[in-house]
Amino acid sequence: MPKQCQVTGKKPCKGNSYARRGIAKKKKGIGLKITGVKRRRFQPNLIKKRFWFSEENRFISLRLSKHGMRIIDKLGLGAVVRKMRSEGQKV
Repeated sequence: MPKQCQVTGKKPCKGNSYARRGIAKKKKGIGLKITGVKRRRFQPNLIKKRFWFSEENRFISLRLSKHGMRIIDKLGLGAVVRKMRSEGQKV
């Protein structure tokens, strides 16, 4: 199962992690120097959550991000599930 939100489609993205040395200029130093760069991944804030889907009288388990939960609060679970099914996702 991919690390992806079922509602918003958020997935991991790439970035850099920097190693810095030196004393900052505002602390009377000569400034911070970057001494190393490492690649890293930014993971989405995913949670597996069960929702009661009253239209079908059953529970639905979704793997979604916190932003996806806010979308469900705003639009309602029925509207979100209909949109997901129209896009071809199995719920």
